Amino acid sequence: MTTRPLLFDSPFLLGFDHTRALIERAAKAAGESYPPYNVEARDDGGVRITLAVAGFAPDQLEITVEGNQLTVSGRRGEAAETGDRAFLHRGIAARGFVRAFVLADGMVVQAALLEHGLLHIDLARPEPERLVQRIPIRTAE
Repeated sequence: MTTRPLLFDSPFLLGFDHTRALIERAAKAAGESYPPYNVEARDDGGVRITLAVAGFAPDQLEITVEGNQLTVSGRRGEAAETGDRAFLHRGIAARGFVRAFVLADGMVVQAALLEHGLLHIDLARPEPERLVQRIPIRTAE
């Protein structure tokens, strides 16, 4: 039996099923540990995600945004994983990965840069347009 957060069961919070799903997805992603990453605030109000992806070439990495989910994946070819080398100790991970981040509404990816084994992904949150909508009131006749 799963328990649902009582916060979202309030009659004043209508239509927040999507928010509940985002929180559950974020909790699942937090349990993953590879590759390690940092999230930092930038001076311009944006956010930078930095992932440690040493050994991955740009063509082995993919960044996608679908809905409010940013997904970073890395795939290595079999030759890169085994090759003709005989390891005495193998402490550097050679596996692929998929790392997902839940983005707030309106956040956009500005750029991605691979530098010295670190993948930097810069995100921005543009100011949303303020939209005021007047709802006409009808009368029952």
